Amino acid sequence: MGRFERDLRGVLRCGTWVIVAGCLLLWAVMMVSGVSDNPDLESVNMTAGGVAWVTTLDVDELEKSSEKGAPVEQVEAGEGFNSMESILHWAIGHSDPEKLKVAATVAKRLSAEELENRRQDIKELMDRLHIPSDAELMKIAIADLNNLTLSTDDRQRALQELLILVEPIDNANDVADLDKLGGLQSIIAELDRPEEELRTTAAWVLGKACQNNLVVQKQILQHKGLPRLMEMVEASSSEEAVKALYAVSAVVRNFPLAQEEFYFEGGAGLLERLFAGPSVDIRLRRKSLFLLADLAEQSQQLRGGQLDAVLKASSNAPDSVNLFNERLLKAVVNLMEASDMDTQEKALMAVRSLSKVSDSVRNTLVVACRVEVTLERLKFQLHELQEHEDQADFARDLEVLRQEVLISISKSEPSNAESLKDEL
Repeated sequence: MGRFERDLRGVLRCGTWVIVAGCLLLWAVMMVSGVSDNPDLESVNMTAGGVAWVTTLDVDELEKSSEKGAPVEQVEAGEGFNSMESILHWAIGHSDPEKLKVAATVAKRLSAEELENRRQDIKELMDRLHIPSDAELMKIAIADLNNLTLSTDDRQRALQELLILVEPIDNANDVADLDKLGGLQSIIAELDRPEEELRTTAAWVLGKACQNNLVVQKQILQHKGLPRLMEMVEASSSEEAVKALYAVSAVVRNFPLAQEEFYFEGGAGLLERLFAGPSVDIRLRRKSLFLLADLAEQSQQLRGGQLDAVLKASSNAPDSVNLFNERLLKAVVNLMEASDMDTQEKALMAVRSLSKVSDSVRNTLVVACRVEVTLERLKFQLHELQEHEDQADFARDLEVLRQEVLISISKSEPSNAESLKDEL
């Protein structure tokens, strides 16, 4: 595919609906002209490109809509419209009222035969306009990635197109079919490219593609994409690392088989390094805490709830495999006293989830990690922060969360969070 075709594809959606809008506006003017002369035509059913559109607007309504500046759907380039009617209203709202009136007057003077000929010309034009489906655009982008002679800029453009195409929930089936087209292998192959921007975008695409899509999660696992993504989480580029962790989280979410592979590929050790590393990007650390909380909540689903028991029973299980090893838990508890409150919040949430995994984990948090002592220190810190107007609300919310964690650790009955907030 040539450079021109690729550039044209990039603006296709934007340009096509503008042409369609112009055709619809001209069609509407001629239709209402015909309606004014023919009382039998109260509504007109127009079919173009398989889309049915009905209007009962008259010329005065067309003019008034444009003159009074009626609310017009705001559409950014490349977004498109929800319906043919919304395109028509956009065209009316962006038309010159005087020119619209002249066009309607001219159309009124046309004979029935001339009017029909013009209508037919417009219909033929709209029939020739073909907007590729998302599935077709995916195929084109994948073909670009498989083109070894493609420039870095064009590869990046293809990945960015896939990033947009895989996101809508309506495209779930098309995304699942990516593997049949060789698309997933092509995207995973981009993870090994020397260009950082290609690796970063490819990881982002994989994360988007498998969001709440178990079929794609399984496919990424089958193509050995998870270990490579885990390696990228420790990349020197913080943006690459963040996007890779996003993809890792999406692959393992609610998917026990992927979680097992995450553990056996050293996932616990990876998280520990992200928690304790002195130069780790703060966004990466927060997302890592969120992933840990998510994994802790789902840990009992693995192998029917047996994976943790198996790892704990094995004296040879390395800390890099055991998600609940003492060093990792200590690193999380330490982050409850981090310098920024967002990280504190994520650490508290992680400890709350960890405390519910098992009595063994809870005991490690209390005895080895001294979590209750840390929670008590945090209580005084949050009390001081509540004196500062700009931090008071967040500090109160964190205090509610701190109390919930304390209750969970002590195995007391949980109290109502809202009532705790009211007491502060």
